[in-house]
Amino acid sequence: MISLLTAFFASFIATLLVIRFKNLHQHISGDSDLSGPQKFHLVSVPRIGGISIALGIFIAITLRAYSASTEVNPVISLEIVLFICAIPVFTIGLAEDLTKKISVRMRLLFTAFGALLVTQLLNALITHLDIPVVDYLLSFSVVSTLFTIFAITGLANAYNIIDGFNGLSSMVAMITLIALGYMGHTLADITIMTLSFMMASAILGFFIWNYPRGLIFLGDGGAYLIGFWIAAISVLLIARHPNISPWFALLINAYPIFETLFTIYRRKMHQGKSPGQPDGIHFHTLIFRRILNPSHIATRRDWFDANAKTSPYLWTLTGLAIVPAILWWQSTPILVACCVLFAVTYIWLYRQIVCFRTPKWMRLY
Repeated sequence: MISLLTAFFASFIATLLVIRFKNLHQHISGDSDLSGPQKFHLVSVPRIGGISIALGIFIAITLRAYSASTEVNPVISLEIVLFICAIPVFTIGLAEDLTKKISVRMRLLFTAFGALLVTQLLNALITHLDIPVVDYLLSFSVVSTLFTIFAITGLANAYNIIDGFNGLSSMVAMITLIALGYMGHTLADITIMTLSFMMASAILGFFIWNYPRGLIFLGDGGAYLIGFWIAAISVLLIARHPNISPWFALLINAYPIFETLFTIYRRKMHQGKSPGQPDGIHFHTLIFRRILNPSHIATRRDWFDANAKTSPYLWTLTGLAIVPAILWWQSTPILVACCVLFAVTYIWLYRQIVCFRTPKWMRLY
């Protein structure tokens, strides 16, 4: 409990200080591009919220390590190693936040390196998907290592993709981490539970300042760090508990994963452009533009309100995937069916909104 409070208050205070003294760093930390296809804020806002979250985690782990310095504690050791693995991921993201010059490829390479460290230092590998042919291939260490690196890197990038509105990716992350922590509790795995709740606490310290007014943004550093941490814990959970279906990890992360896959498909196949090139037709963007009608917004307050109302739609979608994952975490057939149902629902809703046939129950007025 002390470590959770430490992570929360350290993140909360650090975020407050970043906002309070933004005049000292706004020229390098501010997101001043207000015209991009994925920009939905009206003034320059610091995009270095990831520093607060990283600091919260660092202080919490350091205090836990200090308090346990007289004895060997495998939980503390794993926390430290995971934090070390996350350093290159957070660093390259923060570099992009400060310079705005780091390419997507370079960010993915650094994230992949962090994922490689996870596979080697924590022995966290995806060794089965309950699909015979795939499981045979994953029985080879090289294949399982490469696949795990791909999965962790992809999810880390996915959280950066969904980080489009106030509170969106941070709340999705907290919901997912609570689910992972609950599974750790269910399986009496103190390591998974601690890693999950500690990160959730650090994110909460940031979230209070980010939602609903958007006084600070996660930035690439924060989004990559959160996504990487969740991906690593998801893989660790499956690796440490073979009785859990690997599809559990997929379903609890269904929203960011499917948003990323659909974005790649949409940009590459329909638009004929690079998947790394930003556009303005993500699911969350369509909700903002087609359902909340920003064209009818008359005041700055209305704009902020519309921004804040966007995220709960996706929080709900995330919860709808996580609930069945928690209920049927051992049943691969049910989890696969739920993944398919989620994908069908996502595509149907996306198509309805694009074609101006938004279901009435999705409208708030």
